[in-house]
Amino acid sequence: MQGGAASTASALYSPSAVRTPSLQQLSQSAAKFNLDIDEAELKQYQDVIKEALVSYDRVDKMTEPIPAVKWPRTPGWRPDPEDNPHNAWYFRTEITGASTGKLHGKTVAIKDNVAVAGVPMMNGSRIMEGYVPDYDATIVTRILDAGGSIKGKSSCEDLCLSGDSFTSVTGPVLNAHDRTRSAGGSSSGSATLLALEQVDMATGGDQGGSIRIPAAWSGVVGLKPTYGLVPYTGCVPVDITLDHVGPMARTVDDVALMLEVIAGYDNGLDPRQPANLTVPEYTKQLTGDLGGIRVGLLKEGFGTSHIYNVINEGCLETMIKGNGLGVGWKGFYPTSMLDALAKGYRTRAHDMPPTGKFTYLLYDCITTNYGNRFYAKGQNLSRMLTHAYNQALSRYDVIIMPTIPFKATKLPNKDISTSEICKMALNFGQMSNVCPFNLTGHPALSINAGFSQGLPVGMMIVGRHFDDATVLKVAHAFENIRDSKI
Repeated sequence: MQGGAASTASALYSPSAVRTPSLQQLSQSAAKFNLDIDEAELKQYQDVIKEALVSYDRVDKMTEPIPAVKWPRTPGWRPDPEDNPHNAWYFRTEITGASTGKLHGKTVAIKDNVAVAGVPMMNGSRIMEGYVPDYDATIVTRILDAGGSIKGKSSCEDLCLSGDSFTSVTGPVLNAHDRTRSAGGSSSGSATLLALEQVDMATGGDQGGSIRIPAAWSGVVGLKPTYGLVPYTGCVPVDITLDHVGPMARTVDDVALMLEVIAGYDNGLDPRQPANLTVPEYTKQLTGDLGGIRVGLLKEGFGTSHIYNVINEGCLETMIKGNGLGVGWKGFYPTSMLDALAKGYRTRAHDMPPTGKFTYLLYDCITTNYGNRFYAKGQNLSRMLTHAYNQALSRYDVIIMPTIPFKATKLPNKDISTSEICKMALNFGQMSNVCPFNLTGHPALSINAGFSQGLPVGMMIVGRHFDDATVLKVAHAFENIRDSKI
């Protein structure tokens, strides 16, 4: 009976998943590739294409696997302005994880570029407005499995395309130390909530410094882990070669604890265990007595920023042309997110931030005229940069530098021009120290080194690939030295 029912159902009408392209559409597609095909030949291709589309119908009727949502929750609520004076929360929730675990008793904010099932997700942008994921990002599941309590989604910059904190459509995120200044972006809400002590830990995303910039300007700890150490599954990508997600907290201990959970470490990751350095060597490194290190490609000033700028062309292929996910990588593709982004870019393109429109215009013109040649050359140069830093790190356990060359800047007034928005949000002077390690994939941590005229100053510690533990140990040693002088 079951086989007969299935056979009967297959013989009945069912709407096709995709429509057969018209001859006019095929002609337009041919023109894009400079193909001159007459109508008679196009009709032959149309017949073959119609047969190929059967596969699309079959795949559409299959049930795709979606990660199970393990922990119950309600959709949460959008906080009232009086309960959110710094605009650091996008959405509030109360999601309780396991009753025991490494994060039991810890409160966590999730950056709003990370999917939490059943909770609205906006990525700081009207492009995704109204989207509610049906799955948890891998790191969310791991946080809840470890007993963490998720208190909400933290605000982030519009499409995460800003190192400043004024582009989110829900309003500018105000610096916890001076409400007239930027909190840094794009993980602006996470850093501010930590500085205000509203949560113990938070997640951040980092494509060009977006964990470390707000950590520096907000006076907290933020780690961009080694590339690939923490799964990015369920987070909105920018370019898969630049995308990182990592922990933020007020202390190195809590950053280490969160990294242990979201990276899936089986063994403990205790930054209090000393690295293979003596105390005098620690002190020597942490007080700058080693002198400056020159990395070959840095000798032309912001040379790495130029490489980063060219590789950022991947944003166009992933975010806009790739409808937010891109292709060519193994793993879970959240199709509901793809549909939301595709619809948003198609129907609300004018709602993209100026940084998004700049990205589209620049890289569409470049790829139309030159293909992906410059992107490819930038990726090749980034390999040289990686080798240069590996050489430096073969001589030293870590490299230490300012996270950002200047303190938190003033937030702009509402009469700011489009060009000023782009220049402030994509300030390569601001990104000059941080973006190289998105290119090279080295672990890089920002920690508060003190205050200048009431504003935090960040220090960045960079280590060898997959030696995040040493970075954390050096940061912990510095934290002890710093706090002993207070």
